[in-house]
Amino acid sequence: MEILIVEDEQQQRELVKSIIEQNSDHQCQLAESAEAAIRLLEQRRFDLVLSDWKLNGADGLYLLEQVKINYPHTSFVLMTAYGSISHAVASMRSGADDYLAKPFEKEPLLFALAKLENARLLTEENNQLKQQVVVRESLGNIIGGSAKMQTLYQQIDKVSNTDITVLIHGESGTGKELVAQALHKRSERADKKYLVVNCSAIPETLAETELFGAEKGAYTGASQQKIGKIEAADGGTLFLDEVAELPASIQAKLLRFLQEGTIMRVGSTEEITVDVRVIAASHKSLSDEVDGGRFREDLFYRLNIIPLSVPPLRDRLDDLPELLDHFCLKYAKRHQRKPLVFSKSAMQSLYQHTWPGNIRELGNLIERLSVMNDNQPVTEQDLPFNQTVKSSELLVELPAGGINWDDYEKSILQQALKQSRNNKSKAAKLLGLNYKAFLYRLDKHQISSSD
Repeated sequence: MEILIVEDEQQQRELVKSIIEQNSDHQCQLAESAEAAIRLLEQRRFDLVLSDWKLNGADGLYLLEQVKINYPHTSFVLMTAYGSISHAVASMRSGADDYLAKPFEKEPLLFALAKLENARLLTEENNQLKQQVVVRESLGNIIGGSAKMQTLYQQIDKVSNTDITVLIHGESGTGKELVAQALHKRSERADKKYLVVNCSAIPETLAETELFGAEKGAYTGASQQKIGKIEAADGGTLFLDEVAELPASIQAKLLRFLQEGTIMRVGSTEEITVDVRVIAASHKSLSDEVDGGRFREDLFYRLNIIPLSVPPLRDRLDDLPELLDHFCLKYAKRHQRKPLVFSKSAMQSLYQHTWPGNIRELGNLIERLSVMNDNQPVTEQDLPFNQTVKSSELLVELPAGGINWDDYEKSILQQALKQSRNNKSKAAKLLGLNYKAFLYRLDKHQISSSD
C-alpha cells in the first residue's frame, strides 16, 4: 500500500516509517501537519493515511473529515498519545477505519495495516466482480466465462464507449456480430441506429449504391433518390460484416469516408457530412488479404485501429456447459420440448469434437436434437459427428454364392430401428436416408416400428 504518515514530531514520523517499511512491502510518505498532508493528497493517490490526533495547526480529526469528503476510497487510522474512550468513539464516528493508542508496539501497528490491506483487497475484488456482472449484463447473448472470453469482455469494456474504429476477427460462427452489437449497446450511441451490411452478400454492381446511396436518375432504373447505409446510420453505428469481400473500387471510397467523414451519393457532386462509428469484421486475415493484393493496405490500417479477436469454440471449451444450458433452454422453450439431457459419453464426444462451425454449429445441433430426440437422453450415437463412417469400414466381402438383397436391406432397416429405439427420424439419419425414402423402404418390406 501507499501510506501517508502524518506526525508533527520528526522522530516519531521516522520511527513509524521505519517499522512499516522494514516489516512490509508498503511505501511511506511523510507529512508534519494536516495542511502538508492535504497538499500531498492533492498530488498523488494514497491507500492509507496514518495520522496523529494532536498536530500543529489543524488536528487529525479535521484531516480525517477532509479525507472522507475528498478521498472516500482512502483508508484512515488515527494515532494518539492521549488515548481515551472519547477519542476512539469520536474517530470511529467520523469514519476512521481503525484507532491506535500511543505508545504502541510494532505488532499492533502491523496487524492493523494487514487488516486494512485485506479489507481493501476484498473491496477491490468485490468491485471488480460487480463490474464484470454489469459488463456481462450489457453483452446481450454473448455466453461464456472462460479466461479468453474474460479478456474479450475487458477489451469490449475499454473501447465500447468511444467512437474509435474496431476490427473484429474470428472464424465463421464465433459470434462476431454479437460482439459488434455489444460495442454499440455499451456506447453513447446505444439509442441511435445500428445497421448491418453483409459485404459478401452485395453484388459488386450494387455495392456503391448500397453503401453510399444514389440520386434519382443516377443510373437506369433509379426512379427516386436512394439513401445509402452509411448515411442512414448517421449518429449511430455501422457494422460491416465480412469487409474483406468489398470490391477494390468500394474500398477506396470507404477509406475516404473513414478519413474525411463525408460521402457522396452516386450521381451527385455534393459532399454529405455523416457521423457514424464503423465496426468491421472478417473471418479472413486482412493482413493476408493485403499481402495477396486483395485488400488495400491503407484501408486495413484505418480499420485495424483496435483489433478484437473472438476465440473459436475449440479454444474455449470451458464455456461448453454454459453454452449447452443456454441453447437447451432456448430451443426447449421455442419448440415446446423438455430441455435436453446428455449422457456422459455424449458429453465426452462434445468435448472431443473440433467444432469447425463454432457456436453456430453448436446452436444448430442443439436445435435439431431438441426437435428430433423425443425427450430422450442424448447419447453418443445421436451426435452427427459420431455417425460418419468411412466407406472402407462398410465394405462387406460378397460371398461366392451371392446374397439376397431384399433380406439384407430388411435386416439393415430393422437394425437401424433397434438402435434408434424405433425413432424413425433417427433411424433414417443412421442410414443416410431422407425421411420419405426411409418410410418407403419400411413399407416395401412391410416393417412396422413395433417389429
